[in-house]
Amino acid sequence: MKKALITGITGQDGSYLAELLLSQDYEVHGIIRRASTFNTRRIDHIYHDPHKNEVASKLYLHYGDVSQSEALIDVIYNIRPDEIYNLAAQSHVRVSFDMPEYTADVTGLGTIRILEAIRKSGVKARFYQASSSELYGSAAPPQNEDTPFKPQSPYAAAKLYSYWVTRQYRDGYGIFASNGILFNHESPRRGETFVTRKITRALANIIAGNQKLLYLGNLDAKRDWGYAPDYVAAMWKLLQHDHPGDFAIGTGEAHSVREFLDESFGYMNMDWQEYVRIDPRYFRPNEVDFLMADPTRAINEIGWKPRVTFKELVCIMVDADMELVGLESPGEGKQLLEKHHGPWHRWESQVVSMDR
Repeated sequence: MKKALITGITGQDGSYLAELLLSQDYEVHGIIRRASTFNTRRIDHIYHDPHKNEVASKLYLHYGDVSQSEALIDVIYNIRPDEIYNLAAQSHVRVSFDMPEYTADVTGLGTIRILEAIRKSGVKARFYQASSSELYGSAAPPQNEDTPFKPQSPYAAAKLYSYWVTRQYRDGYGIFASNGILFNHESPRRGETFVTRKITRALANIIAGNQKLLYLGNLDAKRDWGYAPDYVAAMWKLLQHDHPGDFAIGTGEAHSVREFLDESFGYMNMDWQEYVRIDPRYFRPNEVDFLMADPTRAINEIGWKPRVTFKELVCIMVDADMELVGLESPGEGKQLLEKHHGPWHRWESQVVSMDR
């Protein structure tokens, strides 16, 4: 049985990855930060606490932090995982302008701490680094593995450091280390401060009478939006590949925030212009106008391709947030999940309130 270690297991990607690996009969370990409140809501449905005499699962949680080198070395040495997925980060681009030092420490230096822990422990683990399309910044689309990086935020700069240090440890120490340069990927588990979830949650709340208006920033920004469970499958495929490398992961399509509003509000037969207002506070100091992947290498070399389209993604997210506020929706999203995903992917585990 393979063992995998996931940092950032309580996030959107970490929770989906844990589900996928458990479905592949892995023993899964996750690192979580010690806090005064529980922050495991995205994985509660697959975790069974052995201290409460619950039925044992193959998912184990360990306290730790990517800002603490000694803790990382201990966990990696004791678990001796076959695969390590580094998904831990301060991942909100706009927040990185307000907290640049913290972003650099966690999103940037956290990666080298894990790589050093692998090297010092002597564990022969394959390493996946969650890189980001924000590396490309102002570079012209479509962007692929050969496109020059032009980061436009503290977050992107920290991710760029992580990208290059991953390559350095691959070339210099022979560690099987791969970068997945993931373009935007969304789901009902997306944090509510990210624009897609902000839109679908606001739509549901407006229909429920809990909210009147939605405030947004740049509606013309274009992004390559895919579905998060498709992207964690790409992470796994990268570490099953014969050789480590760097791969751009995306759909090859781009849509603006305005288009996301059109699709989501249109799905509920509503006009978003009646409810959306522009707020300058949500504009970035350095805007990134257009990100769109060229995923040719991933398609050809690791056999990956996205299954959920942009319109389907919107249906899935709106349906989930409507259910969250106790209202019925057209239901197309639920049907799409049954069509596209296997038994590891369950609808009831989709709906996550960040208020829980």
